[in-house]
Amino acid sequence: MSSSNMKTITVIGSGLIGRSWAMVFISGGYSVRIYDNQSGQAANAITEIKKQLGELEEAHMLRGELTATQQLALLSSYDDLAQALEGAFFVQECVFEKLEVKQSVFQDIERLVGKDVILSSSTSCLVPSDVFSKVQNRSRCIVSHPVNPPYYVKLVELVPHPETAGPVMDSTHTLMTKVGQAPVCLKKEIDGFALNRVQAAIIAESWRLVQDGIISVKDIDLVMSEGLGMRYAFIGPMETMHLNAPEGLEDYMQRYGVGIQRVLNSFGPVPDFFGKEAKGIINEMSELIPSDQQHLTERKERRDRLLMSLAKLKKDN
Repeated sequence: MSSSNMKTITVIGSGLIGRSWAMVFISGGYSVRIYDNQSGQAANAITEIKKQLGELEEAHMLRGELTATQQLALLSSYDDLAQALEGAFFVQECVFEKLEVKQSVFQDIERLVGKDVILSSSTSCLVPSDVFSKVQNRSRCIVSHPVNPPYYVKLVELVPHPETAGPVMDSTHTLMTKVGQAPVCLKKEIDGFALNRVQAAIIAESWRLVQDGIISVKDIDLVMSEGLGMRYAFIGPMETMHLNAPEGLEDYMQRYGVGIQRVLNSFGPVPDFFGKEAKGIINEMSELIPSDQQHLTERKERRDRLLMSLAKLKKDN
């Protein structure tokens, strides 16, 4: 496919993730067609995106080199799938996290696009071999798993199907880099991918520490937000270890490796997230931040403001 044809991307699904992907792609100058099978939803998504772009421009946090008006002009909405897919070189699916729904969507897409069009799923917990099991040509299939919200958190995990062609991984990595994301490539599929496996390990031990009466919900969150998270916002665990010993990673393990193994061997089983003890942890969290929509929305908006500021700081440094 010539580079002149590689300017149109179709986003399937107009929810939060679909809107976020659309904003990311138009920030890189791509024409984006948003499709939703519910009449009028894709058009409503553009109205919401217009509002967000204006707010971002006013806050000097708009991504890319185009103005909000120029980016908005790259967006179009469709209720007809065939029309939405016309001319696209890349399709980003963002529908419900239900296997059967995603499989059906990709069957419909494959019937309507050429053999060179890349089919990408935003799934966060379904492995590619399941998502694309009903696609005939699986060599052009890939998972592009973003972190919520993708506009502020740039990481995207690229996870191949066992049959995914190398050039498809390369092209997707190039695209994500061009639009300002930070793509990482998994060499093969695994349940939970990389980010959610690391996150699950943190969740499990944090839950155990609270459950066993070692620390409170409030304080375990501070361990991350005012401790580990401060440096993890800029460097990862491997570099952290490398920098925390005079002679690098090997020296670090010589000094602390036995202690790390001892701590790991003391970990208990996977916690029960649904039993009686779990209810106590949930209640403790709800006392800090009530679970009604008003309080949750306020905290989400705070989270996004802080992520926006952090993204700016990282960009400037």
